[in-house]
Amino acid sequence: MHETRRILLDGSALEVVRQGEELLTADGRRIAVRDAVHLPPVQPSKILCAHLNYRNRLEELQAPCPPAPNYFTKPPSCLLGHGGAVVRPKGCRFLNYEGEVAIVIGRRAHNIRIADAHQYIGGYTLANDYALHDFRDADRGSMLRVKGADTLGLVGPGLVTGWRPAGQILRTYVNGRIVQESSLDGMIWDVAYLVTDLARMMTLLPGDLILSGTPANSRPVNPGDVVVVEVEGLGRLENTIVEGDAPVSGEAGWPPSASEKVLGVALGEKLRE
Repeated sequence: MHETRRILLDGSALEVVRQGEELLTADGRRIAVRDAVHLPPVQPSKILCAHLNYRNRLEELQAPCPPAPNYFTKPPSCLLGHGGAVVRPKGCRFLNYEGEVAIVIGRRAHNIRIADAHQYIGGYTLANDYALHDFRDADRGSMLRVKGADTLGLVGPGLVTGWRPAGQILRTYVNGRIVQESSLDGMIWDVAYLVTDLARMMTLLPGDLILSGTPANSRPVNPGDVVVVEVEGLGRLENTIVEGDAPVSGEAGWPPSASEKVLGVALGEKLRE
């Protein structure tokens, strides 16, 4: 396997190669992994996300299995790198973690076959697809504010090539305690299917991200919590939750809410749409 990362060094974004606990720059400089300021490992033109793609998540929410995947998008402006601070806006209560594996597109893909899909995958990284469920009523199913707010797209730490999902265990930790644990075999639709399905209708470009879904037990976190997503071969993606400096402006748009639908999804009780 081979891993590259993007870091901020001397005010510039640099692609580096991981060698053990060091990061090597193209000009030969070495930086300790623990000292690096990490950026998202890729710069996608779009972020496409599979919704409810684990059997145990469907069971948890008492949701029927659709005949094909459903998707939503996250804007690239939401991206945040390993070690960053995820912001829960002041006045909000339901910021949920969602540990995931993210597919990184490696070459232009349009109208491809499932058998060929892996040829278009450039590698994989980890993601924490945070959801701000306080705005679930406001979004009315679009997921725009729920998923698209600044810092809610945590990805990294690196782009790993030579790795494929094959029953590895995905774990999410909050303050050192395991809160999600599932085999990647628990996906309903595998990565080849997701890439092929999305490429039917749009052109996928190098660097584009496809988030493959989260397993059961997505729950709210609070300012001060440390959240880690881990999969063998892809490393550990870590962040801290912080509270925003000011409440979401009340001058425009819907306010945060805590309806039965919001509580049902945020607390993993039942999907109420």
